[in-house]
Order: sequence, then C-alpha cells, then structure tokens
Amino acid sequence: MPRRRVVATLGILLVAALAVTAFTDAARSGEGQAARASLTLIAPAAAGGGWDLVAREGQQAMRTGNIVNTVQVVNIPGAAGTIGLNQLAGLTGQGTTMMVTGTVMLGGISQSGSGIGMQDTTPIARLAEDFEVIAVPAESPFRTFDDFVQAWAANPAAVPIGGGSAGGIDHMVAAQVAQAAGIPVETVQYTAHAGGGELTLSLLSTAAGTVGVGISGYNDFADLVDGGQLRVLAVVAPERLAGIDAPTMTELGLPEVDLVNWRGLVAPQGITDAQRTELEQIVREMVATESWSEAVERNRWVRSEIYGEDFEQFLVEEQRRIDALLEELGL
Repeated sequence: MPRRRVVATLGILLVAALAVTAFTDAARSGEGQAARASLTLIAPAAAGGGWDLVAREGQQAMRTGNIVNTVQVVNIPGAAGTIGLNQLAGLTGQGTTMMVTGTVMLGGISQSGSGIGMQDTTPIARLAEDFEVIAVPAESPFRTFDDFVQAWAANPAAVPIGGGSAGGIDHMVAAQVAQAAGIPVETVQYTAHAGGGELTLSLLSTAAGTVGVGISGYNDFADLVDGGQLRVLAVVAPERLAGIDAPTMTELGLPEVDLVNWRGLVAPQGITDAQRTELEQIVREMVATESWSEAVERNRWVRSEIYGEDFEQFLVEEQRRIDALLEELGL
C-alpha cells in the first residue's frame, strides 16, 4: 500500500479512536453522580444532522429549565448510528448517559448484522416525529413531483437520488416511492452521504458524480429552502408542513409512502429502576419547557411522547416493521 494511503488510513483510525476515547471519558466522568448533576447526551452522528439537532435542543431545554446542572453533547458518527449504539452498549449500568435514536438506527441495526440492537439499551422516551422531504436545486428542470417521477421512470439510471446512510430512512423512502410509482427498486441509483451537509453540497454542485434529487429530513434543507437555493417537491407527512408549499404523498396519490422519522432517547442497559425513573423524569421536565416547545415549532416536529415500557414495546414492533420493509424493498 502506498505510504500516503497508509498515513491517511492511520489518520482516520486515530481520529475515530480519539472520538470514542473522548466520549468514554465524558460518559464516565459522571460515575457516582446523579444524572441531575451531570448528564451526557450522545448524538450518534456528525454535528449538524438531525440527531445532533435533537441533542442540542434537548441540552438547551435542560439548561434553560434548570433541570440538569451540566449537560454535554458528544458526537459519535458512523454506520447509521450503530457505532454510537455499540459504544452505549459498553456503558452497562451508567445512569448519567442517554443517546438519541430513531428510525435510521433501526435500519442500521438491520443492515449491520452485529447482533447489537435496542434490546441492549434501556428505552427512556420517544420524543417527536420529524418528516422527510424530497428536494431539488432551484434551477432543476423538475418543477413538480410528477416531473421528477416521469423522468425517473423513463430512465432510472439518469436520475441518481441522494440521501443518508444506505438502508436508512432516506433510502427506504426512495425505494418506497419507486415501488409505488412502478419503478423497479433494483434500478434505483441511490448515493449515500455522511450527513445533511454533505448531501446539500452534492445537490448544489454541478460536478460529475453529484446528485440532482435529495431525500432527507426537512431541517437538513431548511436554510437552503428558505434562501431559495432548494425547492421541496413533496413531503412524507400525514399533513402539509407549515410554511412549506409542497404536497404530501397522500395528495400525490401515494399514501403507501408513509415512513416517519421519529426521535427518541435510550440509556445504557443494566441501569437501576431508580436511575431509569430519574432519566424519564428529566425528559418529562425537558419537554415541558418553553425552550423545547419553541424547538418543536421551529423544527416542524410533531410531539409524540411515550415512555418506559410503552416505548420499549414500540421499539420491538418498529424494528420488526423496518426489518420487513427492508426485506420487501430488497435493501
């Protein structure tokens, strides 16, 4: 292997190792303290993405609401959140850490084959639903969703679709739309990106290998939509999103395209009942703050709070649904 490639590879491995070490040190720094004194929130993705947004908004709500003395967010990106999940699984019994999770992670669990899943966590709460959109650059020839689908059906290879992790919710939405529109799923040219920032750069670029259609959570595109650089063709939501002039899948005659990207929090396995109760109470107080209510409105989320055993049962059923959908779509 050329020396430069060896050095680059070692550099990547070193950065990953340092991130994991920093996270472990941060999480363990709260050992022996109550979660009210020091709490770590893991965002299992890079800064700027949806999971990071939830963690940062939660951090702000806990601070302004005087719910927790010290709240820190630690980013552990990679593999649809399953790298963060693996790290959380190694923190058995630590009641001062929670990790953001959601639909994308369940897809990652299905794809990873590692055997580590939600059963290796302590479910705390589902918080809200975050909706997917299909967007194109402002100058795109696709003025409507129908324009896009007609061109896609005529030549799937000529219309590459961009989104997040392979097998994640963006990929599943692309496959659902293709299936509903009569486009063979195996012909879909899907390009995975590390996060919303990388995807938007690709959408706005005219270089070879970039994409002209993107699928992601609305908040990944919001600033560029507001700035007129991107246009939303459709939203995957039961109702139109406030302030966005784009039809829902039901309006477009594709009600079977219905994946919702919910957001939730889980803790390490093996914590005590008292620790679990404390974390649940912290979350209940967090979502009752004005700061959190403003975040829900600003980010166009829909509140969908469930806790404890109800959330645990939801995760079991949702994992089964995602597993079945991935198999059905051939992903």
